[in-house]
Amino acid sequence: MKTLFICYPKCSTCQKAKKHLIEAAVEFEEQHIVNSTPTSEQLKKYHEMSGLPLKRLFNTSGNSYKALNLKDKFDSLSDQEAYDLLASDGMLIKRPILVLENQVFFGYNKDQWPQ
Repeated sequence: MKTLFICYPKCSTCQKAKKHLIEAAVEFEEQHIVNSTPTSEQLKKYHEMSGLPLKRLFNTSGNSYKALNLKDKFDSLSDQEAYDLLASDGMLIKRPILVLENQVFFGYNKDQWPQ
């Protein structure tokens, strides 16, 4: 399986992460997080592979998150409702997402990503 890099090209963090992958000579396929938003099924799989709490999949500092007042509503969402909500708007998703064969990273952390 080829590495999948899901990003928003105008995001400075995504740009840094992409540069990191190129410098580390990691072959990857790039997917635009808004134009080709992951499905709720894909997000569930990525969530399970990441081992992160579900809330960490959300871009909590983004405008979409704030506009929907999710800070106050998050705890009342079922997991499936959260996946469906994320799949409905790519800007709600913490980015970039790096999908490896057996692991998924949400957000960019230079020390955790492939070197």
